[in-house]
Amino acid sequence: MSPKYTEQEVRKHTVENDCWIIIHGKVYDVTSFLDDHPGGKKVLLKAAGTDATKQFNAFHNPSVLQKMGPQYEIGVIGAEEEEDEEEGLVESNPLLMGKTFGDMVPFGDPMWYQDWFSPYYDDTHRAVRKCVRAFVEKDIMPFCHDWDEAKEMPKEVFIKAAKAGILGAVVGGHIAENLLPYPLPANIPNSKWNAFHTVIVTDELSRCGAGGVLWGLCGGLGIGLPPIVHFGSKYLQEKVVRDCLAGTKFICLAITEPSGGSDVAGLMTEARDMGDHYLLNGEKKWITNGVFADYFTVACRTGPPGFNGISFLLVEKDMPGVTTRQMKCSGVWSSGTAYITFEDVKVPKENLIGKENKGFKYIMWNFNSERMGIVVQANRFARVCVEEALKYANKRKTFGKKLIDHPVIRNKFAHMIRKVEATHAWMEALTYQATKMPVELLPVRLGGPIALCKAQATQTFEYCAREAAQIYGGLAYTRGGQAEKVERLYREVRAYAIPGGSEEIMLDLGVRQSMKVGAFMGAKM
Repeated sequence: MSPKYTEQEVRKHTVENDCWIIIHGKVYDVTSFLDDHPGGKKVLLKAAGTDATKQFNAFHNPSVLQKMGPQYEIGVIGAEEEEDEEEGLVESNPLLMGKTFGDMVPFGDPMWYQDWFSPYYDDTHRAVRKCVRAFVEKDIMPFCHDWDEAKEMPKEVFIKAAKAGILGAVVGGHIAENLLPYPLPANIPNSKWNAFHTVIVTDELSRCGAGGVLWGLCGGLGIGLPPIVHFGSKYLQEKVVRDCLAGTKFICLAITEPSGGSDVAGLMTEARDMGDHYLLNGEKKWITNGVFADYFTVACRTGPPGFNGISFLLVEKDMPGVTTRQMKCSGVWSSGTAYITFEDVKVPKENLIGKENKGFKYIMWNFNSERMGIVVQANRFARVCVEEALKYANKRKTFGKKLIDHPVIRNKFAHMIRKVEATHAWMEALTYQATKMPVELLPVRLGGPIALCKAQATQTFEYCAREAAQIYGGLAYTRGGQAEKVERLYREVRAYAIPGGSEEIMLDLGVRQSMKVGAFMGAKM
């Protein structure tokens, strides 16, 4: 239990060799930090012995306290009795019907977090939500800026995520027990895991507000491992799956090439049948996690031009002829985006994933889950923009009043919120179909709506990132600081609007495929 101090006691520590301050009810001895403070020691000395919460909130991102606070925190202000009394007041709130979760910033979390009814979630979902949020707030969020600036993530983070069950959850649960190194989050059994649990994990991870960190942690895993899990031989599954889910090995999906991305049927990387092995030649570009991946799930041509000549091969990084280099992108810096070259790489026949020349079918199956992942991530990022901007608008004053008190600012929020909530509702409706529909119908029936929903999500993300940046003003043009998340997300919009199928392709595909399905089902048009 932390020592308790009164404000009168804190007021005694106001000099350069004995400087205490109060922030959010906690007492910090910042004497040793004076010379390191970015704004100079005089700023801290001016606030010495006082409650500096208002000044801190005005100039700093909350993650500063999460990351640096523990080493300077020496106690708290107040008594337990006061906290208990306040908690009782919250519980007696006449507007509450049940339990809330999170900070209750309006629309800062999905509606079911904020005491609204939902038919989709039960106590297992609430348990997963609590588990992943605690992990993200402690082990991810305080470090996003540093990892992104360094353009890499510490390897121990992957081990922590694996032990928390997050890596297994990212792949969608339902992994054979012998291939799952750790239990799923909150120890939810495989038999009870459904698509909504996976949505919650992805959504909560996305609260970090850093696409590079999110993709670095699970971008390659979430799309590179499923083809092996669902279509690979027992040999390949035992070779790859467990180590990747343990965070000790890394995998990525290699489809996009310098010559094109959305036109998958036109890919040019070639694997020639040499009898006991394939000889692989070609290039892949913009491959998430490719820089540090141990395995590559590679789409290549093994047959005639077009859809029917594509296969999936598992390529290993230590195979002679494989080279990777990090690409310099606008955003998602810590995700290890790579340019990969395959030069006369000998790939054993047993590394064929599924059947030869059936790769396009596997790619299309994989695209639905990849695109739904992008929908969840992009819409949570849009929601992060709403939440961060709302918090800022409630403390920033212009022309004598808070930003939120200006009608023009409230109008911005209204449009951001309606887009986010509409997209989230569509995403939940599609997820529900995935829990009920026969597996063989998912690619056909949901392909068109998911494509449209992806375009909706990324355009919502782009809109909210822009409007949040306008609300923050110059702060959103500066890396780090109060608008850290918004500035970073604004740079990362294109990383969501283009990969997994560009918006233009998604919009056309959505209508075209839905027309075909409608006609087959007897639509009278």
